[in-house]
Amino acid sequence: MPQVSQKGRQMPESPIRKLVPYAESAKKKGHKVYHLNIGQPDIKTPEVALEAIKNNDIKILEYSHSAGFESYRNKLAASYQAHGVNVNPENIIITTGGSEALLFALGSTLDAGDEIIIPEPFYANYNGFSVASGVKVVPVISTIDEAFALPPIADFEKLITPKTKAILICNPGNPTGYLYTEDEISQLAALVKKHDLFIIADEVYREFTYDGDKHYSVMNVDGLEEHAIMIDSVSKRYSMCGARIGCIVSKNKEVMATAMKFAQARLSPPTFEQIASEAALDTPQSYFDEVITEYKERRNTLVTALEKIEGVKVATPKGAFYCIARLPVDNADAFAQWLLESYDNSGETVMVAPAAGFYSTPGVGLNEIRIAYVLKKEDLIRSVEILKDALSQYNHR
Repeated sequence: MPQVSQKGRQMPESPIRKLVPYAESAKKKGHKVYHLNIGQPDIKTPEVALEAIKNNDIKILEYSHSAGFESYRNKLAASYQAHGVNVNPENIIITTGGSEALLFALGSTLDAGDEIIIPEPFYANYNGFSVASGVKVVPVISTIDEAFALPPIADFEKLITPKTKAILICNPGNPTGYLYTEDEISQLAALVKKHDLFIIADEVYREFTYDGDKHYSVMNVDGLEEHAIMIDSVSKRYSMCGARIGCIVSKNKEVMATAMKFAQARLSPPTFEQIASEAALDTPQSYFDEVITEYKERRNTLVTALEKIEGVKVATPKGAFYCIARLPVDNADAFAQWLLESYDNSGETVMVAPAAGFYSTPGVGLNEIRIAYVLKKEDLIRSVEILKDALSQYNHR
């Protein structure tokens, strides 16, 4: 019998989606499941984006340029400039989601066997993208006790070897919600310049910052032009996860020329989704003001409720719409499955994402979960009520 590839065997399961069969079974039993496991916002997509598709009279669904519509790249560059990110259209390649942008970035900067340093916990698919690219992830651990702040630069430096080619960060962070300070970004910038490395910054949650804290982009650090690569996406900014439009951005001409070869190999990003994404740039600021206010209230509601549960520790997020909570259980994977398979509270239960899948260090994060506060406040309150009762029952079985 033919065998699947070793690379395929090494591809990790999604910690976010692997419990889906148990959630489906729970629903078939008639249970209501509150989905705290996935960052699918319930915020409405901007009407201007949807109208652009509805009112389009395209007769032939053609390829676009491999770098994406020129009109979209021009408008996107102008939008970045208006928000203080100084880039030009030639610094941008439109991709099929932020995921493809990350694959282009890895493929353009690292060879098979090379190493990339990533502060963990990190977006689970970084593991998968790295496996697919033949790249070794070298983790540097941040902790809930330090609210997932940037680990000391010395911790990074001692991990650098001749095979190290890049550092990857998510800012604000998924799954932690941590927002790197200007000083932390400056420290990383100095490090990559000292060791001649790339810094790949996943900045898809840039707008989602709270409490007056400001986002600092790697694209704005002087002297980092040849080192910095930014990953972006419309998915969360405009609640357009299904559009699958992102981009890779860099002022390094060789990187962009290399990424362009990957872009040409997949021909072009999807047409209708680019039309919607370009139109979404006309979304009024009032939309974002309302969204940020709503997410801040949801964050406060969730964190306040979680802090009242005995034995639970939560790091208050400064951005994005995720938080990590440490639970009084030995194995959050087993607990998350039990929530769906064996537990309900008046016909209701919750689905969470076990956090171990957001680490690459074995045995770390086993008692942590990631929660996405993408549900309305009433549902978050009810979800935490269920979680509190479930923890009590689970620990007294």
